[in-house]
Amino acid sequence: MSRRVTTILVALSLTGLLLATPACAEFGLKDQALSFTNKDGTAATQAGSHPFAMTTTLDFNTVVDPEQGVVPDGAIKDVVAELPPGFAVDPNATPLCSSADFRDVPTHPITGEPEPNCPLNTVVGYLEVRLDGVVSGGDRNPVYNLERAPGVASKLGFRLAGVSAVIEGGVRGEGKRNLFATVSSISQAAQVSGSQLVLWGKPADPAHDDDRGYCLKTTEKCSIDLAPEPFITLPRSCTGPLQTIFDIDSWQSPGTWVRGDAQSEGMTGCGKLGFGPSITAKPTTKAAQSATGLDFSLDVDNEGLTNPSYEATADSDIKRAVVTLPEGFTTNPSIAEGLNVCTEAELKRETAFSDPGAGCPNASKIGTVEVETPLLDENVDGALFIAKPYENEFNSLLALYIVIKNPNLGIVLKQALKVENDPVTGRITTVADDLPQLPFSHFRLHFREGTRSPLASPPGCGTYAAEALLTPWAGGPPVTSTSTFQIITGPNAGPCPSGGTPPFHPGLVAGTINNAAGTYSPFNLRLSRNDGEGEFTRFSIKLPPGIVGKLAGIPFCPDSAIAAAKARTGAHGGQEELDSPSCPAASQVGRSLAGAGVGPSLAYAPGKIYLAGPYHGSALSIAAITAAKVGPFDLGTVVIREALEVNPETAEVFIDATGSDPIPHIIKGIPVHARDIRAYVDRSQFVLNPTSCKKTSTASTVIGSGHDFGSASDDQPFTVTSPFQAADCASLGFGPKLALSLKGGTKRGQNPAFKAVLTARPGDANIGKAKVTLPHSAFLDQAHIKTICTRVQFKAGAGNGSQCPAGSIYGYAKAITPLLDEPIEGPVILRSSSNPLPDLVAALHSQKIDFNLVGRIDSVGEGQIRNTFELVPDAPVTKFTLTMQGGKKGLIVNSTNLCRSTNKAKADFTGQNGKKHVFKPVVKPRCPKAKSSKAKRRGAA
Repeated sequence: MSRRVTTILVALSLTGLLLATPACAEFGLKDQALSFTNKDGTAATQAGSHPFAMTTTLDFNTVVDPEQGVVPDGAIKDVVAELPPGFAVDPNATPLCSSADFRDVPTHPITGEPEPNCPLNTVVGYLEVRLDGVVSGGDRNPVYNLERAPGVASKLGFRLAGVSAVIEGGVRGEGKRNLFATVSSISQAAQVSGSQLVLWGKPADPAHDDDRGYCLKTTEKCSIDLAPEPFITLPRSCTGPLQTIFDIDSWQSPGTWVRGDAQSEGMTGCGKLGFGPSITAKPTTKAAQSATGLDFSLDVDNEGLTNPSYEATADSDIKRAVVTLPEGFTTNPSIAEGLNVCTEAELKRETAFSDPGAGCPNASKIGTVEVETPLLDENVDGALFIAKPYENEFNSLLALYIVIKNPNLGIVLKQALKVENDPVTGRITTVADDLPQLPFSHFRLHFREGTRSPLASPPGCGTYAAEALLTPWAGGPPVTSTSTFQIITGPNAGPCPSGGTPPFHPGLVAGTINNAAGTYSPFNLRLSRNDGEGEFTRFSIKLPPGIVGKLAGIPFCPDSAIAAAKARTGAHGGQEELDSPSCPAASQVGRSLAGAGVGPSLAYAPGKIYLAGPYHGSALSIAAITAAKVGPFDLGTVVIREALEVNPETAEVFIDATGSDPIPHIIKGIPVHARDIRAYVDRSQFVLNPTSCKKTSTASTVIGSGHDFGSASDDQPFTVTSPFQAADCASLGFGPKLALSLKGGTKRGQNPAFKAVLTARPGDANIGKAKVTLPHSAFLDQAHIKTICTRVQFKAGAGNGSQCPAGSIYGYAKAITPLLDEPIEGPVILRSSSNPLPDLVAALHSQKIDFNLVGRIDSVGEGQIRNTFELVPDAPVTKFTLTMQGGKKGLIVNSTNLCRSTNKAKADFTGQNGKKHVFKPVVKPRCPKAKSSKAKRRGAA
């Protein structure tokens, strides 16, 4: 920053812009030049040196006036000069003349002319002008180093034709030139056709005594007692000719600026310049994986800048700085919540005098800046802002703006920083290119600390190193500087993680909002973990028995729509998903909320949960589509698809981690640090509570990984449960009906077909256990048990008996449930059992779920057949039909003539709520119709 101020002083050379009276045909500059000279008069071209003098010459267009002769073609009003990059002036190289002394112009006792009452040791050069057509007491006037007014970085003053004029210097911070000098509202009293401003590289040099102050107009020498400090330092790069741009405005046409430029000889000898900057970098915390700020300093020991020797050279300025933080020191997503950004238009509104928030919003500020320079007697402060993603000069997700300003000095500097995050590790590299060529001694940058700090400290204890690759403007190889720091505790001042694998103890809270038995209610689930623990990788969820979803009427989100959601990875992918969801609304079953970040305050991204079709071998899946847009950052759309399964033996619903997509750890180079995953399954009339009030739980096996975000060897499974219990089960009724019938032979020894139809009352508790004992009239015909499916065969394939021999099928079953659009049905198979008799298994199947209803066959009493279903799912079934074959494959044989008596079975049902319902349904055979009395008489006749 200070460099820029120095450059402003140089602008004083523009003083020669003083001008003259009317005649505006071709107002403008005829010629302009800027040169640097050594003491012997030769050109000073050594980069970084202190020249003997700098001379700025301006010649203005003139016309011939019939009465006054040659006069300027127009009266100059304002002159602004943009100085060559790298040019530096030290406004404190001499004492400063006060404004009062400069305005006080008594008659000098030697020259007899009015002279400012400024001390001789404040003189830094002189101005010579050509005043055509006007008689003047002299054409040379001393230039004084003046006390700065508020809002001005440097100020030089002189007298001309009895009028005081000043050159004010500043740093405007636009583009790469930065330094400028201005002469404003020049008096029309003097008609200036040309000027030459000479500023001294070292004002204390006795060689200037002849031209110091009043000695310009006498033969005396004006010696002074002044420490030899350099006033001017030449640019520290050798990139070619130096360009100074002059813009002039006239009193005749205010606002119509005319431009001219001067080309000066370029610098040489850059190989002589030193270059040894160094960095320090350390987080504001010494705790692992914690929200943190960062204190960064770039330090330059530039002795040559203030060395008064003409042979001394200042060090090269830094052209490019590439700073890489150690691996594990990453961006903290927590910063995004409540954060604003600075647009390019808002950055333009930043001036030296703008109020906080008038340019970049205060909510986009994430740090402070302080610049110290030996050329200024006060530091220049600034702020660090987040640039608007993808609408910055780098078109990047992350970019920063440094805005340094000092209203007291009238300085403003702006620098854009490109932030690059390694897509695999998240390692941060910040690049500052084409830095302004302004000398400084210390540049300090402080990223804010607190709950929403922009950075996250490394995950483990140890020593870490930040590295900077610094390239000089003078050319030559870049210099590497490193800075180390230590992490000595775990998060929240806890112990350091032991070994290479972090701890992992996630938490789970899950359950329905209203747990009334047999009612519909939203189901909420939340997984969480602490800072310093392993990252979420995958998880499985097993819902409490009896919590089921009503799939009827819900279409699947098509695979094509899910693929379209995954493809939304562009700059506005997340917003596109929010504005136009990929999946149809009819397939949505809930919402999600993902909390990410390090520290106590997380950033949350919303998502939607959809029902989808087959995935990883399961007939059902869940697609969680999250618009990863938090605050100003849009990371696109994150899609996690999870296989949804129903246990075919217990009907418990679960998500299998092995059939699910991994939870991303890094998105576009930003580590997610997911710590709070919430699911709200809140579709109306979707989640149904169980009718059992037994204490159960939601269980989850969560897979956590190490902090290297990669190796599966670090994966840690951890099972966590959340208790659940339905309420008011006793209020549910229980009274299922069972109709039994036989079709076929009714005589003793015949094998009729068997049919059982079970119906349930709406609103009743579901069946938990069922035992049906057939009457004495029905025995088991073991001779017909020929082909039995083994358990191995039954589990083969889809695990639903589809690989069983055809001969093992002895019947068919069909269940109708309000949870599905279609019946669930399938063959009835005899399967090998640990009991003496085979099991009777109804292998039920639908497009969405499979279930195996297993019945144990045994005999009781006097050989009566009993079939016991020990495990009936807690799910509503309005009608269940079981049909068994008769004849050669009939398993029932009549022990008597069925038509001679009424035969009753015994049904013993237990509800999921514990209520019993025991009754004796009649087993109805199809007996021949009895002959009427008339038919009997005919037969007798």
